[in-house]
Amino acid sequence: MAVLKEHRLQQHADREKWGAAWVENGRVFTKENGEWLHPMSVTDRFRELYEEAGLPPLRLHDLRHGAASLAHAAGADLHTIKEMLGRSSIGITSDTYTTLLPQVDRAIAEASARLVPRAVKPRKDAQSATDTKAITPSAHANGLGPGVRGR
Repeated sequence: MAVLKEHRLQQHADREKWGAAWVENGRVFTKENGEWLHPMSVTDRFRELYEEAGLPPLRLHDLRHGAASLAHAAGADLHTIKEMLGRSSIGITSDTYTTLLPQVDRAIAEASARLVPRAVKPRKDAQSATDTKAITPSAHANGLGPGVRGR
């Protein structure tokens, strides 16, 4: 909000400086004289900025996808993301603007696994003497481990 307020103050100063030559178009982001910004000019400047920063090529629209994915990963529900992006449908938002990040995939898988009931495993010290007799020396020698009979 502070950056937008600062931008508005600068725009008011530009409006005064340009006087009658100021072009009032109701847009938030304009040229210094109030004229609208051509989309290609914005794209070109964006390209310059990401190249200067050493980032790989990306489109401005990719930032929209990234914002939706990060909001989703942070726990925002699809309705909130839909509103944030100004979309009319949760379905479009879900299908188009949210991709799960690996951390989210893992968290979902782990949360799902916690919901699956598990059988209680018997304790090792509760094994009977007959269980240990089932293990033959040849099974241990072959690296088959406990509970596996040798040949």
